[in-house]
Amino acid sequence: MVEVVPYGLGASVLPTHRLDVIGFFCPVPVSEAKKALKGMGKGQILEVWADDPETLHDMPLLTSRNSNHILSVEERAGELRFLIEVIS
Repeated sequence: MVEVVPYGLGASVLPTHRLDVIGFFCPVPVSEAKKALKGMGKGQILEVWADDPETLHDMPLLTSRNSNHILSVEERAGELRFLIEVIS
């Protein structure tokens, strides 16, 4: 499980890509994030907005399998903001 902080207290980096999966439930958020990350290059940052609580479990699994890194997870009014850096 990842540490969730209030919105605005996470990593202070600018994302290079954005993905909004608000309103979608498992497996859509992780599937769409996987597709997005696949097309990105090393050092790029994906910002994912989701409201499915399962993403708190599923996103860390996705990133551990694909050698990517979650920079931060923020929460605002039930919406989660993941910042994921492409490592390789």
